[in-house]
Order: sequence, then C-alpha cells, then structure tokens
Amino acid sequence: MSGTPIVEIEGLTKIFKDSDEPAVKGVSFTIHKNEVFGLLGPNGAGKTTIISILCGLFAPSSGTVKIDGMYTSSHLDQIKQIIGVVPQDIALYPTLTAGENLNFYGSMYGLSGQDLKDKIEMWLDNLGLTKAANRRVETFSGGMKRRVNLIASVLHQPKVLFLDEPTVGVDVQSRNVIMEQLKKLNKEGTTIIYTSHHLEEAEDFCTQIAIIDYGNILIQGTPAQLIANTPGSSSLEDVFLNLTKRKLRD
Repeated sequence: MSGTPIVEIEGLTKIFKDSDEPAVKGVSFTIHKNEVFGLLGPNGAGKTTIISILCGLFAPSSGTVKIDGMYTSSHLDQIKQIIGVVPQDIALYPTLTAGENLNFYGSMYGLSGQDLKDKIEMWLDNLGLTKAANRRVETFSGGMKRRVNLIASVLHQPKVLFLDEPTVGVDVQSRNVIMEQLKKLNKEGTTIIYTSHHLEEAEDFCTQIAIIDYGNILIQGTPAQLIANTPGSSSLEDVFLNLTKRKLRD
C-alpha cells in the first residue's frame, strides 16, 4: 500500500526468559499514516507482545521499531509524547472521579489550564459522560470505564493510537459510541493500531489487517483482499478460522 510510513517494524523477535519458544518470531511490517491496522490472532499469538514493544513497555530481543521516523531504542521519550495507548485492562484510579482521572492523565502529557479543561469537557460530551464527570470511577459500569479509558489516551491528540481490545466486555451501545469516536479520530489524522477478537467489528473498522499466530504473521492485506484470497471464505471470521484452524487456545 502506498503512503507515508509511520510505523516500521523490521525483524522483530521477542524471547521471554524461561520460555521454550519466542513469543514473536522475526516479524516485519509497515503501517502507513491514517491507516487503521488490525493485528488479529488467537490467544497467545503474540499480539499484545508486539503492541507492548511498540509502546516501549518491552525491549525486543532483536529487530528494530521506528515510529514517525524515530527508533524506539533511542527516542522512546519523544515517541511516548506522540502515541496513545488504550490497554485491555482498565488503567484508571477507581477512587478518583472521571474528571480527576482525566486531569491527571492530561497533565502527564503536558496539558494544563483551560486547554485541558476544554478537551476533557469535549471528550466527556462526545462519549456521553458529562453527567458522570464528578462520580468516582469505581461506581461506573464496564462500558463507562472503557469510555473513560479511551479519553485518557486521546486528550493529547496522539499521532498513533494503540488499542488492545478496546470494546471487550461492553454493551452494544457503548461499543457503538466507542467505534464512532475512533472512526472520527482516524478521519482527523490519527493512525490506529488495533487488536480485537470481534472479527465482524475488525472487518468493518480496519483498512489493513495482519493475522498472527504462534509469533508469525500468516497473511496481510485489506479485509476484502484477505477474504478474496482465502478459499472458502466469505467473511474475515472464515479467513481467521481457515488460517489459525479450530483448535482451542487457552
């Protein structure tokens, strides 16, 4: 695919101590600006390990990662200012209110004063949380927590947003609102890297998809290309099952 690369991964390998097999095995791919790149695979395939390396949580055992022209090995502090991360686990302080959580996270990205206040108000409104701004997060439903989790990661308008299962365990209404806001963010210029087990959601949302299993990328392309090029497939779920097989992964 043509375009300007924003994430470049070359020969990425990760071997965890005391593990028999590498979690990631020499993976290479490029993500271009304004893409929604889906990294899909069964449990234990290596998705979260790759996301964690891209975010700087783990160092790779070998290989290189470049984000917006900067290597994670030498420019991690600068990279952390231009990325947002929505982790699978809720990363909020339960005894603080939604507003207090967002003030804290916004200040970590250097936002302050009226600018931060305006951004928090805008995002709370966008995600239907204005009335809940002064409630403690521990009183929130799962869907509400997911929505605040998302806001905490986008207040600083990141160039690249990492989403690890952003709609897991939420009701249909919350999922719909979250996906609408993510599509809007992408239209406004944020490149999105996304993992999910919701394959129908991924088929609709992603412009590019890589399916990973046992630390290797099996196939990559647009959802339409993957479906067309995988015999016996009429949906992304068919592609996924044909490539990764039906054996349970626990």
